[in-house]
Amino acid sequence: MKRATISLFCIIVFSLSALAGPAQVGRSTHESQDYLNSVKITFLSWLSGSTKVSYERALPGLNQSGELCASLISAGYDKYNNDPMGFTVRYGHKFFTPDRDDKSLMGFYLRPELMYSHYYYNCQTSGQRELANMGALLGTVGYQYVYGRFLADFWVGGGYAVGNPAETNYHHGFELWHWFGKENKNLAMSFSIRLGLCF
Repeated sequence: MKRATISLFCIIVFSLSALAGPAQVGRSTHESQDYLNSVKITFLSWLSGSTKVSYERALPGLNQSGELCASLISAGYDKYNNDPMGFTVRYGHKFFTPDRDDKSLMGFYLRPELMYSHYYYNCQTSGQRELANMGALLGTVGYQYVYGRFLADFWVGGGYAVGNPAETNYHHGFELWHWFGKENKNLAMSFSIRLGLCF
């Protein structure tokens, strides 16, 4: 499974790079090129039981970008020992602050985001194979840094969740509130780091 995940990631990067020719604004040096596309992997996502890969496309002249992320739940370390199997998909639309660098994918941003998580897992309470099926509407704030072709994306946020949660309160992209002795199955929290390449 791990080899298949790595192979799939390499194929995605190669395919997107092959299409990248007309998608960048030409500059005189490599460092000053303004790339409009990026492919990223969520840092340490493997340690949370899944592999998350995302693609982002800048919208020139609008200080905005669209970002689509998909993950394979099971391609990673199963820290809860419940053998999860499924997927997540999420779309976020970034609104960058206007007072930023001249790079289309760089700067502080606000991002509304829709997310859907669907997976089966071994429930320790019931002893059965259960379905965790959740949707969430999140608002995040973050900063994206670009150096040459390298990109780092940091964010934190929260929002509203609905659906059938897992007993772990973790949904491979967001967590439900379960701190200070209280639980709220409708309050979602999200924070992460993504690392990737621009093209």
